[in-house]
Amino acid sequence: MPEDRDWEVYKAPPTRTPVLEKDTSLSNPVHLFQVAFSYVLDRPITFVREWIERQQAKNKFYYYHQQFRRVPDLSECMEGDYLCFFEAEAQWRRDRMVDQEIVAIVRERFGACQQREGPNQFQNCAKEMEQLVQVTKAYQDKYGELGAHGNARTCLMKQKHRMMEERKAQENADQ
Repeated sequence: MPEDRDWEVYKAPPTRTPVLEKDTSLSNPVHLFQVAFSYVLDRPITFVREWIERQQAKNKFYYYHQQFRRVPDLSECMEGDYLCFFEAEAQWRRDRMVDQEIVAIVRERFGACQQREGPNQFQNCAKEMEQLVQVTKAYQDKYGELGAHGNARTCLMKQKHRMMEERKAQENADQ
């Protein structure tokens, strides 16, 4: 670039942005609508929401820490006590969900160990493998073959039949 610039060709930008002059004396209808919306809808709703949030902040409720009291098992319910049957069924469903999560967590730990160890997984993940085998066997013993529509009564009958078979096998082994 040459040393002697032609200042008329390369003009400097204006130092201030010019203010636009209004062509009319009427206000912008969009601005009026925005102000009306703010006063009529936005501010009252925001006020109510903030008030509700302040009230809820005083009384925190942690739904994910809900603890249910243990109820009697289905075998301990009296004949015709339908409330006890319902509570036992709900307890059984919660226990089944907890057991499913336990199996999922142990399986996830085993998968993480396999991923971490690579070719040495058979040596270094033996403890996790044994734990997974025990957990899945216990889950299958209790809930296996119940299907999607299993309930506390069929689970109890399954456990009863398994115990009877174990007693017969033990008696046959003793003879």
